[in-house]
This record gives sequence, structure tokens and C-alpha cells, in this order.
Amino acid sequence: DYSRGASGFWVESGEIAYPVNECTIAGNLLDMLRRIVPANDARGHLSTVVPSLLTEGMTLAGN
Repeated sequence: DYSRGASGFWVESGEIAYPVNECTIAGNLLDMLRRIVPANDARGHLSTVVPSLLTEGMTLAGN
């Protein structure tokens, strides 16, 4: 099982709605790795090219 503090953006209907911080994501690590879906937003001008990632089925806690 996996639990980690996180920050990022709340996405609704494919659009960024607002930033979030001081939240916790939790789930089973192997299930999480199996469910990763990369977005098509990697930017080639950065030194590391990594797209946003979507992982469904995780628990999110925070205000």
C-alpha cells in the first residue's frame, strides 16, 4: 500500500480548475502503476520530457 503527500491541479472536464496542495493520495502501488495513463502534453523544450499522468482509482484526502 502507498500513501504520499501531494500537490497539483484539480482537473474537471479536461481543463485545469484550480491548484491543490496539502493533500494525500493513497492506494496500492502495483495497482497504481498498472493504471497510469500518460497525457499528450509533454513539452520538448524542457531538459526532461515527461507528460502529465492520470492514475484512476486512488484515494484523495485533504481540504
